[in-house]
Amino acid sequence: MKQVGIEAINAYCGETYVDVPELFQARDLDGARLDNLMMSRKSVALHCEDAVSFAVNAAKPIVDALSEAERASIELLVVGTESGVDFGKSLATYVHDLLGLGRACRLFETKQACYAGTAAMQMAAAVVAASPFDGAKALVISSDVARPVPNTYVEPSQGAGAAAMLISDRPTVAAFDYGANGFHSFETMDTCRPTPETEAGDVDLSLLTYIDCFRGAFTDYASKVEGADIVDSFDLLAMHTPFPGMVKGAHRTVLRRLKSMSPEELEADFVRRLGPAITYPREVGNIYAGTVFLSLAGAIDNAVIDRESRIGVFSYGSGCSSEFYSVVVSPDSQRAVHGMGIGAALAQRYRLSVEEYDEILAATAELKFGAPDFTVDLHRFSHIVTAQLSRRPRLALAEIRDYHREYVWLGGENG
Repeated sequence: MKQVGIEAINAYCGETYVDVPELFQARDLDGARLDNLMMSRKSVALHCEDAVSFAVNAAKPIVDALSEAERASIELLVVGTESGVDFGKSLATYVHDLLGLGRACRLFETKQACYAGTAAMQMAAAVVAASPFDGAKALVISSDVARPVPNTYVEPSQGAGAAAMLISDRPTVAAFDYGANGFHSFETMDTCRPTPETEAGDVDLSLLTYIDCFRGAFTDYASKVEGADIVDSFDLLAMHTPFPGMVKGAHRTVLRRLKSMSPEELEADFVRRLGPAITYPREVGNIYAGTVFLSLAGAIDNAVIDRESRIGVFSYGSGCSSEFYSVVVSPDSQRAVHGMGIGAALAQRYRLSVEEYDEILAATAELKFGAPDFTVDLHRFSHIVTAQLSRRPRLALAEIRDYHREYVWLGGENG
């Protein structure tokens, strides 16, 4: 069995953000609940950004770094999303074209709420492992754009972003532990998107289901991996992060049941093993299918990794489906993730006032799902676009013509 894993990983979380404490104040939300959220900022999609542009912007640095022969070795492209733009035509068709990938390639889209990205990744890993050809590669992208629900406690956590991974038999970033996968899934109505513009759900049920799945998926993992222990087996943890406070609550509940740890021990363990992983989610918010990979990238990028280390990864999608698996990383992994500059890109985002944020939400809402024709005013919010895209080009949606989406590169040398 060949060793398979993540060769490269990158995240694109937009060009703008809104300050979460400022949003709490503007929405007249109870400030006492801010500490439980454990968030400082959340990314906001511009009116000219969608799940396609986010996906391409996340994946382009990975693809551009490949040789022509390596690009030709990408035989599978999967996009995991719950922000699809069409009921039949997948995001992957646009992404494949805009990244300039070869035609000898499978491509499709997956949907299972926030688990869709992990489903895509596991499919990709299986394809690479089964390939009779050395050097076979698969590109997996998780891309989502929230439809914020104003004046609710959900709104401050709803982000936008994409995570892209190259899966291959050269696992520079992370090597998968073969056969080390635990599952826990059942039908529930914790959260859903009953229409393209609506997000609905039961917050309390979502938290309880998440906790149940975390414990259940690890229990299944432990039944397959001899001697697996939720504390001793993993140097770090990376978990799907709707908001960091939810992760902390699940960590506290499950480890208290499995390990009978004291409050002081639980706090120390959370800071040590999950602190690095929540670094980026607390700056971005929930990016749905990509959040678990943003957490994984954050763990590798921000932890002290001076030797080979194992990370336990928990992926969850409402509805629900979940998985616990593990990967092995090294100092080389950290150097590779550092090189993508994820943290630097987050630090360079434009800070929106709440008024600007509301204006962007209103502009984004003008484009309705299924619109046959639409022209995006690329000069709208030009002071933001010009300031942000002077350093590098970014893909943006320009228009929809007879249902077909057309994109342009803005900024950098292409501006």
